[in-house]
Amino acid sequence: AFHCIVKIIKMVDSKILSIAPLLLGRPFETPDPFLFCVYHKDEYPAGDDKMQAPRKGNGADFDSSAPYRMYHGERVPGFPQHPHRGFETITATITGIVDHSDSLGNCGRYGDGDVQWMTAGKGIVHGEMFPLLREDAPNPLRFFQIWLNLPAKNKMVDPDFVMTWSHDVPIIQEKGVHVRVWSGLLNGVQGKPPTSNSWAIEKDNDVGIWHLKLDPGAGFTIEAAKLGANANRWAYFIEGPSAVVESETLKKKSIVKLNAGERVTLSNPGTNKEESEFLILQGRPIKEPVAQHGPFVMNTDSEIRQAFQDYQRTQFGGWPWDEDAVVFPRNKGRFAKLNGTETTPTLLTCL
Repeated sequence: AFHCIVKIIKMVDSKILSIAPLLLGRPFETPDPFLFCVYHKDEYPAGDDKMQAPRKGNGADFDSSAPYRMYHGERVPGFPQHPHRGFETITATITGIVDHSDSLGNCGRYGDGDVQWMTAGKGIVHGEMFPLLREDAPNPLRFFQIWLNLPAKNKMVDPDFVMTWSHDVPIIQEKGVHVRVWSGLLNGVQGKPPTSNSWAIEKDNDVGIWHLKLDPGAGFTIEAAKLGANANRWAYFIEGPSAVVESETLKKKSIVKLNAGERVTLSNPGTNKEESEFLILQGRPIKEPVAQHGPFVMNTDSEIRQAFQDYQRTQFGGWPWDEDAVVFPRNKGRFAKLNGTETTPTLLTCL
């Protein structure tokens, strides 16, 4: 992963601290306590009988100008096994399917609005593949992957994950407004709990992750954060021809740094013919040193070196799967298997 540097283009007012351009197709700049955010939007075509794409990947296919990317996948797009330590990943899906597998033997298939929250902690190896399930229709994929930091005291906790099925994700529905509350408290609506050692588990840390869709002419007001201006709150304008934040019109995709101590209104001009969409990230900053090298995020360079040594020595438990890029059978359906217990959107099975 890499961090993009954005140039502030204007200082605005007490509610909007700054506005900067947002380059889609590459990782977004994020505020503490977040580390990374990427918006995946791939127009995958129909798959073949093995759920593969029509073309072969080159091992590092991130071409943002193409209709879709293979990423590190060969024929099924995605990210074969790779390690993490010291932070959390939140994979919040909108459309499409993700197959998860990891070094603890946990696995799952999720998407179409499901959210996976994974704590890497002291170390985990996982894979994320994007099988093209439909042979007779396109397989569009849209999701966010967000990295949330862990404080030093929790960087070496046991790995864990929580799956929230789409029908359990709290929704705020108003005229012309649809808001997914992926984490935190938004205008009285509480998101589902994350993993037990997450920075977001403490309500005083005021972590919020919200996805807003606004019809033309609609608007939505976000109340001030519980922590006021002590929280960081950024809005990402990701879809639509234009949008308005307070009195500022955004004619291009933008990052809007907000004063979390003030309520703010986001709207879609009535002259637009398409929806506008925002991602909002909010939280109390951890305010600790960040040392990052690829998939490891610690507090010091010596801890990063130790992470590499530990991974080389232990492989974080080893890879229990036959393939580096695990893809489940087409007819498997959505499921999550954690510590031997398999759940689906409708039932619980002990295996």
